[in-house]
Amino acid sequence: MGEYHHTIDDKGRIIIPSKLRYELGEQFIVTKGLDGCLFIYPKEEWNNITKKYKELPNTKDARNYLRFFLSGATVCEFDKQGRLNISGPLIKYADLKKDCIIIGVNERLEIWSKERWEEFLVLNENSISDIADSLFTVNI
Repeated sequence: MGEYHHTIDDKGRIIIPSKLRYELGEQFIVTKGLDGCLFIYPKEEWNNITKKYKELPNTKDARNYLRFFLSGATVCEFDKQGRLNISGPLIKYADLKKDCIIIGVNERLEIWSKERWEEFLVLNENSISDIADSLFTVNI
């Protein structure tokens, strides 16, 4: 969990905070996420996800989602400086320029361009309370 502000360099490298690097382990998966960001999964969590995907029906929606999600997936490791090297297609997909936001979301990390993250916050700030109400009901 948490929000971290970092920059991506011209070679597509971004530093991941040491606490988060430890939780990701030596190898992890980076792929296209939803809402225009990147998802980063520890390898064990990735394996759990792909097991569930094998159970999906062979429908057009399932095929299209799997194509989207898996086509950008890359096994990655950190370099000696704790940087992640993001591939060109993933940089383009997430519109990563200089300033990036890394957030922890349960079992994964997300990398957002600063502009997209700020846009997401503005678009959703008034509805977060309603969303929480619809997701979490209290039984009294």
